[in-house]
Amino acid sequence: MSLLDSIRQARRHLEESGRVSFRMLRREFDLDDDTLEEVIEELVDIQRVARREENALAWLGDSASTTREREAAAPPLARTPRDYTPKHLAEKILQSKSAIEGERKQVTVMFADVKGSMELAEQLGAEEWHRILERFFEILTEGVHRFEGTVNQYTGDGIMALFGAPIAHEDHAHRACYAALHLSGTLKGYADALRVEHGLNFSVRMGINSGDVVVGRIGDDLRMDYTAQGHTVGLAQRMEALAESGKALLAAETIDLVHGYFALRDLGAMKVKGIDAPVRVAELEGIGRMRTRLDRSRARGLSKFVG
Repeated sequence: MSLLDSIRQARRHLEESGRVSFRMLRREFDLDDDTLEEVIEELVDIQRVARREENALAWLGDSASTTREREAAAPPLARTPRDYTPKHLAEKILQSKSAIEGERKQVTVMFADVKGSMELAEQLGAEEWHRILERFFEILTEGVHRFEGTVNQYTGDGIMALFGAPIAHEDHAHRACYAALHLSGTLKGYADALRVEHGLNFSVRMGINSGDVVVGRIGDDLRMDYTAQGHTVGLAQRMEALAESGKALLAAETIDLVHGYFALRDLGAMKVKGIDAPVRVAELEGIGRMRTRLDRSRARGLSKFVG
């Protein structure tokens, strides 16, 4: 069972039961301690549908005390991917879906969210926060689609995007980095406007990682099921959580793919929750000097002609 499947089933069971002990979750879904912690973090900190108690999770979905916060953190409209995907991209996905369903693909995953969104939501009314988030999602979606990425899901106060699936691109890591830089500039302007208009310290952080996924069934509404291999998605989410305001962090797999093409600040090897070995991390700073593979080969040293 993949991590995402475990999260979905744990959420469904928690919603039905109202309260679930950690021991029951561990035994029912055959979770080790690290995976259990990831499930808890997703439901409590990311989706914000549960509250952590001493030895259990409590469901918050129907709690009157959190209704306003959940409405403020949720996307303004419940839309399908087809509603917000440009027509030319939607047609490209649907035309090729039979060829890519069930296929293992190398992709780059990007997470982006508002840092401290719950505190910001408390400063404004629900309607005004919805209006701010609606424009925020428009900016994120436009930036991802500009480089033919796909918004895979909304995470309440941000998005998860895929580059390289379902539309295949060999330069998926490059496209994710270009999208992140484009979004950083656009969102900085949006944050400046919100600071003047509302006095809000609105900031966004991003995390990027590359790896394998297996693409599942793609519906006519472009909803896509997929199974992440290893920690591809989880590590991207960890990079987002470690990123400072206004910054984008890259994990080692992405660093190797884009090194030289982008300006990176090496942060060294970091201990990342849920992963035994330290992970090499870099901060995305801008466009690099290299443009083609020949530039990269030249920097490494070209082979000499003989004879």
